[in-house]
Amino acid sequence: MLVLGIETSCDETGIAIYDTEKGLVGHRLHSQVEIHAQYGGVVPELASRDHIRKVIPLIDDILISSNLGKHQLDAIAYTAGPGLVGALLVGACVAKSLAWGLDIPCIPVHHMEGHLLAPMLEDPAPEFPFLALLVSGGHTLLVEVKGLGDYTLLGSSVDDAVGEAFDKTAKLLGLGYPGGPALAKLAESGDEKRFTFPRPMTDRPGLDFSFSGLKTFARNTLSKEGDDPKTKADIARAFEDAVVDTMVIKCRRALIQTGLHRLVIAGGVGANIALRQGLSDLMTSVNGKIFYPRIEFCTDNGAMIAYAGAMRFKAGGFGEAKDVVRARWPLEELKAI
Repeated sequence: MLVLGIETSCDETGIAIYDTEKGLVGHRLHSQVEIHAQYGGVVPELASRDHIRKVIPLIDDILISSNLGKHQLDAIAYTAGPGLVGALLVGACVAKSLAWGLDIPCIPVHHMEGHLLAPMLEDPAPEFPFLALLVSGGHTLLVEVKGLGDYTLLGSSVDDAVGEAFDKTAKLLGLGYPGGPALAKLAESGDEKRFTFPRPMTDRPGLDFSFSGLKTFARNTLSKEGDDPKTKADIARAFEDAVVDTMVIKCRRALIQTGLHRLVIAGGVGANIALRQGLSDLMTSVNGKIFYPRIEFCTDNGAMIAYAGAMRFKAGGFGEAKDVVRARWPLEELKAI
């Protein structure tokens, strides 16, 4: 079965085709970084307009390059939330219209489920059950995954998501947009011993996260020590080290609590090299296995939506014409299928 995936939840237009027998056929991605960089963050109205301009040409492109016709598709999957409502509506309207015209099923996909299942596109792929750390600009979640749609939320951020904290701290340091990769690059030249930032919420039980305090600590350190290039690099290093250590501590707790030995890392911040190394060392120390998607599938992409949609299609999880997009959509509201 061939499933077309459409991702338009924020500032990237992702299109992909997944074959349930042969795997990923192809994918396309258009990034809006240049559009939003001058504003220092995503402008929702501009994001929606750019999705409108790009989504149909990208669909046509991938069909032509894959030597496929629209009538060969068996289903269409689209991101129904969470995300920017205007951006989500673009993908949903295109998906529903195309599916209606072709008389094939249209499948709404939860954006975070797409990220959670993205490592399934790799070889080897993780087997259920596993622990998942979903880290992105808008979410920081620890999830016990027992099967498709069978998710138990173990912990989340009580304030800023880790990606938000990276971006806000990068802005304090005068770095460009997107801030996360820029801060990680700057941290490479920082002195790991000069500053020690707190590891928030690790001195108490539980699996929740808090990162807004780290941003404040970075601001206070910058104000006290000055804003010369060396100090900025050292602050970036201390901030990143604090985030990685916090993630490692929380993941270790979750592994012990659940008794699981497989860890999946997904979401845009999952591309951070220091975080990958820290969690890889953790899993080696507990004789476990770690899985994460290739770098290009850490950020928003159509491949993860096509895959998640294909799995739900196989399991009989079809959508309905009355389905609506949702700016907020708790992952735990999904039902096992």
